[in-house]
Amino acid sequence: MLELDQHPSGRHFLQIPGPSPVPDRILRAMSLPTIDHRGPEFGELGLKVLGGIRKIFQTQHPVIIYPASGTGAWEAALSNTLSPGDSVLMFETGHFATLWKQMALRLGLQPEFLSLPESQSWRHGVQPKLIEARLQEDREHRIKAVCVVHNETSTGVTSDIAAVRRAIDAADHPALLLVDTISGLASADYRHDEWGVDVSVSGSQKGLMLPPGVSFNALSPKAIEASQRSTLPRGFWAWDEILSANANGYWPYTPNTNLLYGLAEALDMLLGEGLEQVFARHERWGEGVRRAVNAWGLEIQCQEPALYSPVLTGVVTPEGIDADEVRRTIYDRFDLSLGTGLGKAKGRMFRIGHLGDCNDLTLIATLGGCEAGLKLCGIELFGSGMQAALDFFADNPAPGTPAARKLAADAPTGQPQADAVRA
Repeated sequence: MLELDQHPSGRHFLQIPGPSPVPDRILRAMSLPTIDHRGPEFGELGLKVLGGIRKIFQTQHPVIIYPASGTGAWEAALSNTLSPGDSVLMFETGHFATLWKQMALRLGLQPEFLSLPESQSWRHGVQPKLIEARLQEDREHRIKAVCVVHNETSTGVTSDIAAVRRAIDAADHPALLLVDTISGLASADYRHDEWGVDVSVSGSQKGLMLPPGVSFNALSPKAIEASQRSTLPRGFWAWDEILSANANGYWPYTPNTNLLYGLAEALDMLLGEGLEQVFARHERWGEGVRRAVNAWGLEIQCQEPALYSPVLTGVVTPEGIDADEVRRTIYDRFDLSLGTGLGKAKGRMFRIGHLGDCNDLTLIATLGGCEAGLKLCGIELFGSGMQAALDFFADNPAPGTPAARKLAADAPTGQPQADAVRA
């Protein structure tokens, strides 16, 4: 391991699925002097970030911004909409769905955890049909909310949230839909209004490319109405006071001014690029990394190709190989950080993040470090994953680049790019 006073040359490769690397442009914005959070200049900043973040969630409705981690926004979503003893239907997709369930228990709620058989657990997305069937059984409407994770960071599975809304509607059930998109927002397509989500929960340290410390609740009118009836205790998290102050760009407490500078810069970067291109960029990176894993002959944690995450890829190590030892070897030898396996997946897999401030060569270097580390740990690989990713990226230029525009112009009308991004 590196000693604390050692500073290796070059930049550390932070390829965990969040916190993601913070661009220099955002770091510079955060270094601006702190201003009076009751003055007119701050009000302009507040209105800018409150308006911009709505575009990221693709909503016309309010978005609450908290000076907190995503865990705080979990609590805010539950405490503002529910009352002690309320039944909540949740779906086990991985470690973070499990943690949200544990929080519901601590708050005095009664979570019911739907799950697949153990052999399939943590390798699939939310199953809307199971949710629909359970809600149809609930004729007295005791279940007050359905809580699901959009992009399960522990497994690399991105669930179909629109299908969950259709399942609730098909059951003709009034339950609220609460969604954790902490690692999905600004990396994977997410549509708060169109998908009929009542509360969307997210955080700053993933696709928004900020340090940890900012989190969000995107609201629907139905959620705001529910908050007026709910009786779970809340003070700091209460939406009503925040919404009132936000009308003029302020907060009812001291906000995290310098992180809001960073958020304003991140919004300029993402909206300037265009969300459609941001999502296409992440899909392309995800496909390149998966091709590398397939070339190695290793297994991907997610077993539903239609739900592969554009944010991260979980790599299952062969039987008898400790994935954490592989990660340690790669970190010690190549100054490259990868995500650990969490909960049930600990020691069985590692996670490669491909999100945010990244590019093709970042991922090629990451895959090179993984490939070398796997070999150092005695794992026999079928082929070169790095070469497979290189070939894919070469044949499929990054969207918006001159090479991509030329390829599109040269292709016959109606013919897609050389390879489908999500094969």
